[in-house]
Amino acid sequence: MCIVVRGKSQERGLITLIGATTENPSFSCNAALLSRCRVVTFEQLTQDELLTILNRALDTANPKVENDSTTTAADTLQQEIDALTYIANIADGDARNGLNMLEVSLTSQSVRKEDATDTPVQLEGVTKTKQARITVETVQAAIQKTHFLYDRAGEGHYNTISALHKSLRGSDANAGIYWLTRMLAAGEDPLYVARRLIKFASEDVGIADPQALPQAIAAYDASAKIGMPECGVCLAQCVVYLAAAPKSVSVYRAYSMALQLNKTAPAYPVPFHLRNAPTKLMKDIGYKKGYLYNPDHTEEECAGQTYLPDELLGTQFYIPDEPPDPERTVSEQQEKIRDHIH
Repeated sequence: MCIVVRGKSQERGLITLIGATTENPSFSCNAALLSRCRVVTFEQLTQDELLTILNRALDTANPKVENDSTTTAADTLQQEIDALTYIANIADGDARNGLNMLEVSLTSQSVRKEDATDTPVQLEGVTKTKQARITVETVQAAIQKTHFLYDRAGEGHYNTISALHKSLRGSDANAGIYWLTRMLAAGEDPLYVARRLIKFASEDVGIADPQALPQAIAAYDASAKIGMPECGVCLAQCVVYLAAAPKSVSVYRAYSMALQLNKTAPAYPVPFHLRNAPTKLMKDIGYKKGYLYNPDHTEEECAGQTYLPDELLGTQFYIPDEPPDPERTVSEQQEKIRDHIH
């Protein structure tokens, strides 16, 4: 569905626009429209709130449980509490997903033959028998996997990759592994993750460890060749390597500074001595005149030769970082993180 709203119509009160979406409005709404709206954010439900909803739904279904010789009423009640708590934990703050999990768990249970004629009850439009009973084990068997609030094109996608990037920047291999596996478990494309690791290898590690980039490229190649789930461990190896590697953003900063300058400053002419001179006419004009071929001259002889446009002489884009500590290891870095936490 496409909605076209003119800004003046909204400003004059001719149109009242009310909408609800699971997407981030900053990504999915026009900026002009968004600036004229009041955005209300609904946060994920807490575990206690989810438990309240799940208990209410289970009371609606009202499953009667006939205890056998090995199960008491207290045991059954505790099993249901444990099952609902388990669902609340893995529903990721989403009531709809929690109710769906409860529904699937109830419908998956077999019914005692002698009670098959009991009056059915309804929950969320699905017929169930009153004898349905749930435990943690039956919930796990019914839903099979944890639900993550994750959309490969939405806010969850960008938030999680951001968490991975920042964990590696902070040299926390444990957090890096967690965010990596969280994305892969939610169905993220491993090649997307691998591309981001390649970016990180140059942007945050840089020349502090020149082997970081080949490691990241190798992880991408391995992921492309063998795919999921086997490539997960290849990505995990790269994540640990990048977390433990010394960090340097000197190249990234130099590149960003030079790029910004080229976007805003004039296109300064290339100095004549740096120009190529493949023809006699170009040589006569002065192209390449005065250029010293470095391999044929000493450093002292080439010391006065410049390579930037005259207007930029003295500009410094690349500023080397302090030399990294060669003694740092993964275990030492993780110990620093643990000490900081405790």
